[in-house]
Amino acid sequence: MTVQRFSVLVPLAWLLVFFLTPFILIAIISLADPIAAQPPYTPVFTLDHGVPGFHGDLGKYDYLFGQSLYIKAFKGSLRIATIATFLCLLVAYPMAYVIARSDEKIRPMLLMGVVLPFWTSFLIRIYAWIGLLSDNGIISKTLMSIGLLHEPLHVMRTDSAVFIGVVYAYLPFMILPLYSTLERMDWRLLDAAADLGARPIESFFKITLPLSLPGIFAGCLLVFIPVTGEFVIPELLGGPDTLMIGKVLWEEFFTRRDWPAASALAVLLVLALLPAIIGLQTAQRAADGDA
Repeated sequence: MTVQRFSVLVPLAWLLVFFLTPFILIAIISLADPIAAQPPYTPVFTLDHGVPGFHGDLGKYDYLFGQSLYIKAFKGSLRIATIATFLCLLVAYPMAYVIARSDEKIRPMLLMGVVLPFWTSFLIRIYAWIGLLSDNGIISKTLMSIGLLHEPLHVMRTDSAVFIGVVYAYLPFMILPLYSTLERMDWRLLDAAADLGARPIESFFKITLPLSLPGIFAGCLLVFIPVTGEFVIPELLGGPDTLMIGKVLWEEFFTRRDWPAASALAVLLVLALLPAIIGLQTAQRAADGDA
């Protein structure tokens, strides 16, 4: 077996074991009916005296499409994921640009600062934002003490707190692919553009931005997909109106113990994300070809 073939088979085997197989199991459970037993769903495939039988149906999907709660959860997840991805891009691009153009001696330290939060538990980092954003938290008390506010800052349990937590948690996933793309860029192109009379803003939109499109698309994929199914951040920082599909999935699985409905939701979430994934990957391949 050649090295090239092995390098292709390894990720394919990984996807088969850790993505496709669980997805097939979830899809099968979504065709069952909930019962008060263990496991809490009826068998879909049976073997009675050597005769195979199929007992699944699409009733859960019809039920989900008829409930406004689940439709609102899907819309809320896509809305928050889209806005959060855009905010991450706005914050991450200048940071990645500065790191890519910094001196090679300090570049490793700057990259270490980006990945350093990963050394701390994700849950602890989100809990820390509760102490920062609560009405009697550090930020609110500081702003009141210096006279910028006359009453506590009400950020907790709002969509704004969710966006802050999501951008903080997923910012490295946007910075690293952007940095990887910008770091390989030939900066002499900017000098040549300046010699030809181009202003810095023109050089950015005509040279830097187009050449960094592969990193932008990769970063958007790495942020948008996990944020869509996020559960911890909206649960801890969001309010009752912050409805996301990850939170609904948790309640269906562990509170209502309706595994078929939760599985159907998970299948629909994957199917809803496929167009965005395919579109971003297509755009990324096109950008790579142009580069």
